[in-house]
Amino acid sequence: MTTATVVTFIAYFILLLGVGFYFYRRNETIEEYLLGGRGMGAWVTALSAQASDMSGWLLMGLPGAIYVTGLAGAWIAIGLFVGTTLNWMLVARRLRVYTQKVNAITLPSFLEARFADPTGLLRVISALVILVFFTIYASSGLVAAGKLFESTFGISYTAAVLIGGAVIVAYTFLGGFLAVCWTDLFQGSLMVLALVIVPAVAYMKAGGVAGIHDAMIAKSIATGLIPEGGIAGLAAVVSAMAWGLGYFGQPHILVRFMSAKSLAKLSESAAIAIVWVFISLTGAVVIGLIAIGLFETPPDGDKERVFIHMIARVMHPWLVGIMLSAILSAIMSTIDSQLLVSSSALTEDFYRKAIRREVGQREVVLIGRICVIAISIIAMILALRPDDTILGIVAYSWGGFGAAFGPLVLFALFSRRTTWQAALGGMVTGTIVLVLWKRLGLGDYMYELAPGFLANTIVILIANRVLRQGNPQVLEQFAEVAAAANAGPVAEHRHGTGV
Repeated sequence: MTTATVVTFIAYFILLLGVGFYFYRRNETIEEYLLGGRGMGAWVTALSAQASDMSGWLLMGLPGAIYVTGLAGAWIAIGLFVGTTLNWMLVARRLRVYTQKVNAITLPSFLEARFADPTGLLRVISALVILVFFTIYASSGLVAAGKLFESTFGISYTAAVLIGGAVIVAYTFLGGFLAVCWTDLFQGSLMVLALVIVPAVAYMKAGGVAGIHDAMIAKSIATGLIPEGGIAGLAAVVSAMAWGLGYFGQPHILVRFMSAKSLAKLSESAAIAIVWVFISLTGAVVIGLIAIGLFETPPDGDKERVFIHMIARVMHPWLVGIMLSAILSAIMSTIDSQLLVSSSALTEDFYRKAIRREVGQREVVLIGRICVIAISIIAMILALRPDDTILGIVAYSWGGFGAAFGPLVLFALFSRRTTWQAALGGMVTGTIVLVLWKRLGLGDYMYELAPGFLANTIVILIANRVLRQGNPQVLEQFAEVAAAANAGPVAEHRHGTGV
């Protein structure tokens, strides 16, 4: 801990809280609090989506995995890049049009309206899935914050988790979606800066390519992307690449598509986001490889702290604080989004659905803020007793969303015949298969997201052979959305998707 590092962190916290206070009075309606009034520009949409996607696991979990496995672990990064690209190219435009068409501001409300579910089960169960997996996901970020503050300031892990959680809750509570998105813009920029500068400076200190290669050999770490032969090697590659499937079902990323100002802005966002994620994932992989040459044994006995110690070893004291703030940015940019989406599930999909249907906008915003505090407290309690790696916790939550919602979102956007019964059956089946696969220990052989996603898809396909969507309003909406999403700017305004 140095004076420079302390000053940098304090300034960073003040900036975040200032943003929260600035947007506090700009949240008069629940749509503004949870979706920013659908007025986000291209850069804010792009960097907010990717910063909320790439949490502490990008700067701590992934480099730690590469540090242990070498380039063999890069298959995760490849799968994530492919998934990101497909998500922006296939899902973003149609989801933006469809959610405005059916007047939905959350993923559960969109699924209910899209499939015309008369029972409300699709909305309620999907909200439950969001609450469970996001609480676990948020706890992984607080674990990362705890490790960061513990290593940097020498304070206890418990105090570190509580401090990090308090700051995140404060600006999310105050500023809502607008505060989250604008802080994500800054945080995403800081993250990519750290992922480029730190490995560039550390490269020579690790001995260059020769030094890193020799260190890999000495540690018997895989030096290439070529997997082991046979079924085991193929399963390892498929398991790692399956991370990309998760993108289609991540509520905190999908909501960014829903908030874009227009389809034209969304197209600009796609280009920005794809470049950002390529640079970021490449940087994280390179950091893990350089760490192999820098550290003979994991710093503090924890592989996921290699980037923290790399920064401290190679950067100037004032830059150390800035670069460490980038790690904090990765952590916070995801947790704040998760808290907000979880809050929306409780307010929009429980409170207004089952408790008080007729309620004023100010009361709903207040309930949303209270939910942020409640969910964060549960996440902090879980984080105080970490029993897994950051990447391990994230993998389970990421897989949960991918298995539950991934196929649903794709069928909702591209299949006109899918019914609410098929969607509900697929979501429940995918979630159960994922949980059982993990509980039975089969995750050691294949990432649980893959079988969960597959089971969900199969159930929907079978149901589509038996049941046909016969609701004329649903069919008409689907046709209009497909036409609007594929049209140019003029048609965009004609169909009501422009601003």
